[in-house]
Amino acid sequence: QVRLVESGGGLVQPGGSLRLSCAASGSIFSINAMGWYRQGPGKEREFVTAMNWSGGTTYYAGSVKGRFTISRDNAKNTVYLHMNSLKPEDTAVYYCAAGYITTTYFAAREYGYWGQGTQVTVSS
Repeated sequence: QVRLVESGGGLVQPGGSLRLSCAASGSIFSINAMGWYRQGPGKEREFVTAMNWSGGTTYYAGSVKGRFTISRDNAKNTVYLHMNSLKPEDTAVYYCAAGYITTTYFAAREYGYWGQGTQVTVSS
């Protein structure tokens, strides 16, 4: 089992920045990727970004590319989501995800472990 604990959500004005953290513990050896999904009000959960744990290859949804960056601290088994130029449409509950990816990083079914979610609200 892998436990994921997110932190760093909150309220930010449009154009602002925020950093989310996700600390993983447990059977880390059983995963090869970590990432972030989000679910906005009245919307389905959608892929945001992911990172291959060993090589560091990153993947981004088109809607966040150039504004969001995923990074990691291997020593702390932690991934971060750096969000810049935030827009009201980025408002959502952000979920950390981890899993052993075998086909695609973009499909939620590939991630066997999920955090509890952290709320990000972009509003003036």
